[in-house]
Amino acid sequence: MSAIDVEGVVKEYGDQRVLDGVSFAVDDGEIFGIVGPNGAGKTTLVESIGGLRKPDSGAISVLGLHPIADRSQLTQRLGIQLQESRLQKRARVGEILETFSTFYEKPVDRTELASRFGLSDKLTASYASLSGGMKQRLSIALALIGSPEVVILDELTTGLDPRARRATWAGVENIRDAGVTVILVTHFMDEVERLCDRVMVLDRGRIAAIDTPQGLIRHAGSEQVMSFLPSEPVSLEELLVLPDVAEAESLDGSVKVTGGGNMVLNVLTSLVDSGVTPDRLRVDQTSLEDAYLSLTGEPSGSAGSE
Repeated sequence: MSAIDVEGVVKEYGDQRVLDGVSFAVDDGEIFGIVGPNGAGKTTLVESIGGLRKPDSGAISVLGLHPIADRSQLTQRLGIQLQESRLQKRARVGEILETFSTFYEKPVDRTELASRFGLSDKLTASYASLSGGMKQRLSIALALIGSPEVVILDELTTGLDPRARRATWAGVENIRDAGVTVILVTHFMDEVERLCDRVMVLDRGRIAAIDTPQGLIRHAGSEQVMSFLPSEPVSLEELLVLPDVAEAESLDGSVKVTGGGNMVLNVLTSLVDSGVTPDRLRVDQTSLEDAYLSLTGEPSGSAGSE
């Protein structure tokens, strides 16, 4: 069952088409990632899903509701965390949580929510005094305070340190485990691999691919590159006849072998049988970053706001 359906959505600003016939569905209870280069249309898309922008054409349904025509109903069932939140600088964290809870018919317990996102000791602190990471945590908490069935998280962990990122990831996993559908806009490929059931690559307003993270990696190719410093000379000819080995070369005493499948295991077995020890062993294989690059031609770190 789809929680979100997007059909043929087009959005233009002047003569620039930001979204060009985008269609996809998000299953109930999944974490659906959206990645793409700067200007790909990611934020415009999720703000259209959240009812903050009106597409020029196409249709969007969230939980069977129209984001704009049914805004009052949808607001009670959808939470959204945007890239940038602007709250009153002097307002205290506890006051902000209390105020936002009054917007919803069935708000979650503010004390439990503050505890979940590490805000319990900041309830009397002003918004202006919070670090960037704490502001981000508060923004996520506000997106969840109405007990939403669908939540949109745009650039979830930007500005967070590694420990805070991992804690936030665990929070998102808990959200999904509770049955909430999550749309996650990000430019961190490790975040996609950790959290997303499926991911959509958006490029220049069009969908370049939709698949699981591992599916995208498989489509990008399964090349493996193995390099090592042999304890004694190795015959490249013997390596080249091994199953799954495509190339083998030697450079400054180091050996580099390229292939796929069980190439690494086959090479290591051959080395052991020959009494050769592979020092400084390194194995690289196709990553989600590689898949992203092959689809967009842009490094993932360049994917920012629209």
